Amino acid sequence: MKESRSQTPRFYVDAALRAGSSCELPEDTAHHALHVLRIRSGEEVTLFNGRGGEYPARISSINRLKIGVDVLEHRAVERESPLHVVLVQGVSSGERMEFTIRKAVELGVAEIRPVLASGSVARPKGERAAARQGHWQKIAISACEQCGRNRIPAVAPLVNASDYRAPAMAGVKVLLSPGSDLRFSKFIENRGESFVLAAGPEAGFDTKEEKAFLDAGFVPVRLGPRILRTETAALAALAALNAILGDF
Repeated sequence: MKESRSQTPRFYVDAALRAGSSCELPEDTAHHALHVLRIRSGEEVTLFNGRGGEYPARISSINRLKIGVDVLEHRAVERESPLHVVLVQGVSSGERMEFTIRKAVELGVAEIRPVLASGSVARPKGERAAARQGHWQKIAISACEQCGRNRIPAVAPLVNASDYRAPAMAGVKVLLSPGSDLRFSKFIENRGESFVLAAGPEAGFDTKEEKAFLDAGFVPVRLGPRILRTETAALAALAALNAILGDF
């Protein structure tokens, strides 16, 4: 069954693009375009390469998984949040982590830094950790294709939560901690536009990890009186930031 579309399909192409040129869609993108979107020759699409703006384009040819595209023009369109938010996310299991990354990108996060906590159910190491990073980066790209962003938030390599160190000038550092007496909305008042937001995995950060964040300048705050799931907490905080200080 053909997937219904309410907007022009958007595809990320990691290549130089310019008006009047032609290119081919990457094979995995072509597979999605053909077998999910059921795209046809002559249809209009939008391309972006993460280097600024987007390119209205048209499908010129289809030969199995080789899809040719004519680039029509460049539009200097950006849909980035006025806030610069880095999400330090404790690694959660499977679909929970994927959901968090996808929705954080939709909410405008600038960068995602996964950290492996003692309470993380999923514990990828070595080659598996590198593979996870690559998979999460693809999810971020897919989310940009869906939501209209033309800049790709980077997903950083995995580090241990107790070893995480935010850059000195990274912005206001916030640790989501349900045990804190300080309300999130109260703390972020008049704090500028740059934030580093740390959220724990399923079981939260342990005492040692929380101390490492506090030593790095993070301030513990709470999101109301209820305990939020790992895939809810960071997204609720990002939405609140957008509502209070951003573009909601």
